[in-house]
Parts: sequence; C-alpha cells; structure tokens
Amino acid sequence: MSAPAPSGLRRWGAYLALTIVFAVVCGLLSWWQWSRRAETVAEIDKVSANYDQSPVPVDELLPALDAWDEAVEWRPVALHGTYLVDDQVLARNRPRDGAPGFEVLTPLLLDDGTVFVVNRGWLPTGSAQDSPDDVPAPPDGDVDVVARLKAGEPTLLGRTAPEGQLATIHLESIAELVGEPTYTGAYGLLASEDPAVADMPAPAVKPEADEGPHLSYALQWIAFGILAFAGLFWAFRRERRFAALPEEEQAAARASDRAARGRSADSDEEDALLDAHDKR
Repeated sequence: MSAPAPSGLRRWGAYLALTIVFAVVCGLLSWWQWSRRAETVAEIDKVSANYDQSPVPVDELLPALDAWDEAVEWRPVALHGTYLVDDQVLARNRPRDGAPGFEVLTPLLLDDGTVFVVNRGWLPTGSAQDSPDDVPAPPDGDVDVVARLKAGEPTLLGRTAPEGQLATIHLESIAELVGEPTYTGAYGLLASEDPAVADMPAPAVKPEADEGPHLSYALQWIAFGILAFAGLFWAFRRERRFAALPEEEQAAARASDRAARGRSADSDEEDALLDAHDKR
C-alpha cells in the first residue's frame, strides 16, 4: 500500500519550513553582498584619502623592512637611490584591459643601504608569448622616485616562473635575489621619476571609485526572501478558497486552474466558480 497523503496541516507546515529555509539562505546571501559592498566602499575611501597625499620618507610609513599597515596603502613615499637593473624581474600573468602582460619590478638601492622594490609599470606580452618584446631601461645613476605603497603578495602553490620572472610579487624572493636588506612588507607603484626616461612601461592607473552591483544584489536577495512568504500566503489563500467550494465544484475548479497555468492564460472559469460561491 502507498503511504497516505499528508494532512493539510502537515503539508502546509512543510511548505512553511521550506520557505523559512529559503528565506534564511536569501538573508545570508544578502548579508554577504552587504559585506562585499562594505569592503569595496572602505577601499574606495582609502584610495580617496591616501592617493593624492604629499610624499613622505618611506621609513616614516614603514618603520621596519617587514612592516605593513593596510591604512597606508596607496600613500606616496619619496625615495632616492640607484636602480639595480641587473636584479630587475618581471611579474608574469598580469592582465590589463583584457590583454596579457607583465609588470616590471626594479629594486632601488636607497641611500641608507636598504632596497625598496619599485613596480615601474606594465608591458604587454611580446611575440615570444612568454616575455615582452622589450623592457625599457630605468634611469642611470641617482634618481628621485615617488611611489605609492602596496602590500607584497604571497606565493601561489604550484605556480612557477622562468628565470627572471615571478608568479607573484613575492618580495622575499626579490630580497634573496638582491642579497641586501630589502623592504618585504610593501613595494611601490611608480608615480614619478627624476630624471625621467622617454621609453617607459605603461604606468599604474588610479582605481575607479566603483561600488559594483553589491547593493542591488543585496536588495534583490531580500526581495526574494519576502516574495517567498508572499507566494506561500497566496497559495494558502487560494487553497482555502478551493476548499470552501462544494465538493462537486472543487474538481472542476482545480482542473480549470491546471489548464490555465499550463497555457499561461487567465483562469476565467475558476474565478467565475470562486466568485459565484463568494456571492452566496
């Protein structure tokens, strides 16, 4: 024998439980989108506050070689020294505007004997596909540099790179290559050099102040959770109206409802039956 059909109370209780679960999931997804938006807005505010500040000495913001504070990201620092061209490396797999490319990382030997890594800009993939066609040389001799601080990057498991390249901007690896005391907490995105050279990689661009779609997605998930309860209430009211009809009219009303939903048309016959009963 087949199991008996659940009672109306049990059936609607199950529907309610499923609706609650769905609404909770919608709420969690909405909360996640709100969190993503909060992170994006905080980053936009940090760029706005730090990007155009006056440059300060690097040791004022980075008191130790491995120091890093998220609050100083994008702050400009003033540097003076000599580029170590022989220790220059490329960070690979750096897309820009949909094109593959590399970022040029050139260590700068500062007056105090420490080394700070400067990201001099972006170069497109060349004809060899695994390197740029040409890497412009930095200025010779003493140079004054202004660069904006960025945190170093971790290594990626399983990612390798050929000689002279790195899979990520892993500053500890550059420090090993240079063999001198090197800032490993942060590097700098080049803002200016003096003296300047004519042939340069493409400079870094200021991040756009774009919050993205997180707010609209958060509101949509809230709306989905509310609509789930509205749909359940509509279905329950409809079922109650069917149940209120005389037994001989219920089958016809339900059949009309199924046919109307199948052809996406108005359920005129069913509404007529329900309205006729309401008038009694």
